[in-house]
Amino acid sequence: MTSSNKKGLQAWQSWAIILAVSAGIYFFPWRPGDLRPEALHMLAIFVGTILGIILKPLPMGAVAMIGLAASLVTDTVPSSEAFSGFSSKSVWLVVMAFFISKAIIKSGLGQRMAYRFIQVFGKTTLGLTYALLGVDLVLGSATPSSTARAGGVMAPIAQALARSYDSYPHEASRKRIGAYLMNCLYHGDSIVAIFFLTAGATKPLAQAIAADFGIEITWMNWFLGALVPGAISLLIVPLAFLLLSPPELRATPQAAQMAQEELEAQGPLSRDEKWTGAIFVLALVLWITGSWHFLDATSTAVLAVAFLLLTGVLSWQDILGETGAWNTLSWFAVLMMMAEQLNSQGFIPWFSERVAGALAGYSWQWVFVALCLLYFYSHYFFASLIAHVTAMYPAFLAVALAAGAPPLYAALMLAYVTNICASTTHYASGPASIIFATGYVTQGEWWRNGAVMGVIYLLIWLGIGSLCFSLMGWL
Repeated sequence: MTSSNKKGLQAWQSWAIILAVSAGIYFFPWRPGDLRPEALHMLAIFVGTILGIILKPLPMGAVAMIGLAASLVTDTVPSSEAFSGFSSKSVWLVVMAFFISKAIIKSGLGQRMAYRFIQVFGKTTLGLTYALLGVDLVLGSATPSSTARAGGVMAPIAQALARSYDSYPHEASRKRIGAYLMNCLYHGDSIVAIFFLTAGATKPLAQAIAADFGIEITWMNWFLGALVPGAISLLIVPLAFLLLSPPELRATPQAAQMAQEELEAQGPLSRDEKWTGAIFVLALVLWITGSWHFLDATSTAVLAVAFLLLTGVLSWQDILGETGAWNTLSWFAVLMMMAEQLNSQGFIPWFSERVAGALAGYSWQWVFVALCLLYFYSHYFFASLIAHVTAMYPAFLAVALAAGAPPLYAALMLAYVTNICASTTHYASGPASIIFATGYVTQGEWWRNGAVMGVIYLLIWLGIGSLCFSLMGWL
């Protein structure tokens, strides 16, 4: 019996459930005639893999490898495509972000930055959290990668802050402050990513798709539409997690003095800190100016890691020993491949078309709310926001427009909901995999928090957001 099953289901019981559900889908006798057998088989393997991740008869990476093997043995996915996730730039950006985080922590720069934060904002845990989200918001206006921003920039700072308060992953002390910070960082970054058209790859993609429908999305109308619901969401995140994941540490009246003493004990910047800081700034500048040169976010991250190796800040043993990166690579790449296969083999397009047909004939308001709910909750089947937008945004936008929804409102709101989808699971996006892998938040806590926050976000964006659209004359 695995350690993950010491409580709850026995390993054999978990496997029995996984096999029963997967086989039921795989051999389902009443397959619709317009759905290819391979699509149903891929759905069966994907659902089985997700059940394995939830029930945990084995560690997540092991479950993903078994899912990969199943897709190969059943000839559902050809070997030429089965390993496509391992060549994904998004996957390798996540891996590189782990190594950058390692350098910031190993060099001591992360700790120094954390103590500076504590020195200025350290009177309360809430103050620390709003400070982190404020920095993230500033970076979000120009950093075209949520993974780079949250994983490569903000997560190391949050980790250093947690450790400075003796809050460590996979221990009871994680609830001291670390779990709270990581929850707030991830959900806050997901909201920051909605503010700006330039804050991630899904936004320009939605913009291009909307243009095919004759709808013009600009940087400014995107920002104006997101401003009020985004600001409210960002303000609510730290307050909500005071209830969902309450930190044991609330007030730190001696934090500023403690931080000053620690900074004095650290002394001047070390060689490794200087190199790490310089490389960190270089990577940040290249990420922010990504539209001005040929280096994409992943290439910039690889370049940063190369410089960290050349300068001796990181050794090759550090790279090999960063097990969180390699573990994440193993399962994230497989889930990415499966999500792509669900789309390319026809299940996602088939599903989208069935939804469109079922909602025909109703008032556009009810249709649009139903579309947003289906769009949001379908993300449990995706390991990539890009895949979600590519597969479902065009069909759902077409249904909304056909039902009579105002074009700009429909295009923007569906695009905003795309980023809200990131709140669902620990594999929902690149930043999710990085922050989950820090070990401060358990899988059960992540899913529970995501379920609650998802409802809050939908109420804010569909309620207050729609009111703002109406006041601006867009609805």
